[in-house]
Amino acid sequence: MKKLLLVFSFLVMCYGLQAQELGIRFGDGYNNVAIDGVFSLGQFSRVHADVNFGHGVGVEALWDFLYRPLADVDGLHWYVGAGPALWIDDPFYLGAAGEIGVEYHFDFPLAIGVDWRPILWIIEDTDFRADSFGINIRYVFGNVDR
Repeated sequence: MKKLLLVFSFLVMCYGLQAQELGIRFGDGYNNVAIDGVFSLGQFSRVHADVNFGHGVGVEALWDFLYRPLADVDGLHWYVGAGPALWIDDPFYLGAAGEIGVEYHFDFPLAIGVDWRPILWIIEDTDFRADSFGINIRYVFGNVDR
């Protein structure tokens, strides 16, 4: 029931904040599968939020403070960011996650990307994990700034 409530809350948040991109993230580490949303904060920053499912339920809200075109390839972007990470299971974890990735926006409403997310857990146990890599596939709502 908790997982269903988290998924519903995330979808309501995406609708209420008018997500520019919504999809899934396949990864390893703690977050095997995630509902993935991107919310624009301007031309060069955004919030990249996930609700993760795997051995428990996790939530990450990462502020990508650099979101720039890569080289001269139209639609190819790179990003780097950081933000809070929460893991609801036994044991409970709270920490900070980083993110660096690259993504491609097609001419039709689809974006795909790969990222790396190191995480520093602070609460319940202190632990650093650098083994979380993922693949993002998202539907793009509206017009994509390129």
